[in-house]
Amino acid sequence: MKSEIQSGSRRTQTGHVIVIGASAGGIDALKQVLERLPADLPAAVIIVQHLSPSKPTQLHEYLDKISPLRVYLAEDGAPIKDGAAYLAVPGQHLKVAEKRLVLNMDEPENYVRPAVDVLFTSAAESFGSKTVGVVLTGTGRDGARGCRQIKAKGGATIAQDEKTSRNFGMPKAAIETGAVDFVLPLEKIADKIIELVFYKRSVS
Repeated sequence: MKSEIQSGSRRTQTGHVIVIGASAGGIDALKQVLERLPADLPAAVIIVQHLSPSKPTQLHEYLDKISPLRVYLAEDGAPIKDGAAYLAVPGQHLKVAEKRLVLNMDEPENYVRPAVDVLFTSAAESFGSKTVGVVLTGTGRDGARGCRQIKAKGGATIAQDEKTSRNFGMPKAAIETGAVDFVLPLEKIADKIIELVFYKRSVS
């Protein structure tokens, strides 16, 4: 059993959401980020990992075993809770609206469904400056437009660096927009997320 979140253990800013996008090479990257996040994280973590749309996934069960956070497969209409992580269902877009998860079968974006851009854009609209977007290893450009939307709403953005990315396409495309605040090696991404949600944010 995972321990219950201990309140008052750190100085916190409430109401944040962490949105993470990954593709090729992303499962190991997600593992390394999630295993470093604390159970008392005052934010929900919502993840789009590009997976085969024709197969059910047990990725959430694997991540739940290694992460201090509870990790769930997203369900349509489920409330978003701090200290929990939610993984997109293969073959369905995942959005947030009024602090609930929304699944749909809208047309693919960037040739994929679920699309990182769909999640990032909806999070920016719902959470504004309390959104932190993270683009991890992957091919293509998914997540680049979403990073621009998060920045436009005053949120913070992180991209995995080239050296630690198995595939640098997605992080590179996000960085090239000029909307990424922090380009970091994989092992430092969780620390930056913690800094952004627990302590006074300073984007430079």
